[in-house]
Amino acid sequence: MLPVDIFRGESPIVLGVPHTGTHVPAEIWERLNATGQKLADTDWHVDRLYSDLHPGATMVRANFHRYVIDANRDPEGVSLYPGQNTTTLCPTTDFDGSPIYLEGQEPTAAEIESRRLSWHAPYHAALLAELERVRAKHGVAILYDCHSIRSVAPFLFEGTLPDFNTGTNNGATCSPAIEAAVYERTEAAEGYTCVLNGRFKGGWTTRHYGRPEEGFHAIQMELTQKTHLATEDTPFAYDEEKAERLRHYLKDILGALETLTPTLAEQDK
Repeated sequence: MLPVDIFRGESPIVLGVPHTGTHVPAEIWERLNATGQKLADTDWHVDRLYSDLHPGATMVRANFHRYVIDANRDPEGVSLYPGQNTTTLCPTTDFDGSPIYLEGQEPTAAEIESRRLSWHAPYHAALLAELERVRAKHGVAILYDCHSIRSVAPFLFEGTLPDFNTGTNNGATCSPAIEAAVYERTEAAEGYTCVLNGRFKGGWTTRHYGRPEEGFHAIQMELTQKTHLATEDTPFAYDEEKAERLRHYLKDILGALETLTPTLAEQDK
């Protein structure tokens, strides 16, 4: 199993997809309990949701499950949300705070480092290479990090999450024009709710690569799974009708980002 798949395009937009993978090596799988083996915290079908949505967009997709190692966490294990519940670089609980390993089978520090080298590092090496490639071509690169989550997860946040959760680390990771273009379109999306820099302000990927002063712009989109799944629980089936309605708005967002590229490139000269 390759750690990452790359679907290369010539647009300035790179879609990061760190959490749709479901591969768990056998030596890890057999140590997961029934909760862990459910793989409930997958970003179900997000790669399908964005597939062929914007002509020329590159997609970098992790094939390993986040329970192996979370590609959107700081490799040093530093929490992005101090004082708030979250999951770790190599999670030992799910999004409900329930253990995912059999008792005593959690990964050691040495194993976490091995997983980082085998899975986390190759994903980010591929992502960085694609961002550098498109920046060389266009003068800027726009990382659009694709995520989804259950709309209700009391361990992580109160109440019901808005449908569109745009994160820019309070504007630090991208041009104000990018932030505005995305958020304005989520506000205008009929029948959906949205928030900017709410509970999810952008994960490690967005914060790490978002260096607008260097021509690297990054933004995270966390969608609630009720926007495109038939149910947010087993079997996590893709709902074609819901998804097509949502894809209309996602396509508009990506198109707007492409349109901004010449202006951004000129500003960054």
